[in-house]
Amino acid sequence: MNVCLLLGAREIVLAAQAFTLAWSHSVEKTRWEEDWIVGLAGLQLVEARIEGSGAGMEPPEGAVFDGRVWRYHPPLAFVQDRILLARSGATGGTWEICADGTCRPIPESGAVDEGPAVLKPCP
Repeated sequence: MNVCLLLGAREIVLAAQAFTLAWSHSVEKTRWEEDWIVGLAGLQLVEARIEGSGAGMEPPEGAVFDGRVWRYHPPLAFVQDRILLARSGATGGTWEICADGTCRPIPESGAVDEGPAVLKPCP
């Protein structure tokens, strides 16, 4: 299975069974990254990394600081049928999706009219 990115009426198939979703926290300006895999049950979060904490976004219990980022592994039961990504344009931040060593921004343009971006499994 691959992951599909829906932007309003547009659907973009990303030929990737694993991807990283990344963004910068709108207040703290720290980078967050989540590694996901695509399977029959949905999208499964396998690891997350946080550069820093604050503004109500603390690393969860059990996170380990490796000298650069906090790393943690969520419960294996954490599977989603889709991921909604807000695109208000108000924060100045940009979502990125990375696969096979290449990162690309998820466009903010048209965000108000199109609603959130959606990541979901696709055939």
